[in-house]
Amino acid sequence: MGRSGYDDGLDYQSLCLWRGAVDRSLQGRRGQAFLREMLAALDALPQPRLIANELVSDTGEVCAIGSVGAARGADMARIDPGERDEVAHAFGLAEAMVAEIAYVNDECGRHEETPEERFIRVRKWVVSQVRF
Repeated sequence: MGRSGYDDGLDYQSLCLWRGAVDRSLQGRRGQAFLREMLAALDALPQPRLIANELVSDTGEVCAIGSVGAARGADMARIDPGERDEVAHAFGLAEAMVAEIAYVNDECGRHEETPEERFIRVRKWVVSQVRF
């Protein structure tokens, strides 16, 4: 199980309720504002690369959510990327949205995906979620 917290242990009813929470968090006003901010942050990265399993690396590379933190100038060193409630609180998001973005960033790609390939895939997903 990755930092998304997703596993195969949910029963059907719980899964349906969770997916509803994810959809509402992504489509709501706050979620859409964050997705737009994330798209701008991704496009502003000096190198089109995304890391997995961390918000920010020691060398300054970021994941999708971390790109927003970097654009905001936030100190992400004290946020545990594996605790989605901490990440949600720090970024003003629903836990369901944090889990979904972490899942897309960390677990949806090929096993040996490069940071550049991750960037392309995640950016495409963000664009697909934003209502223009």
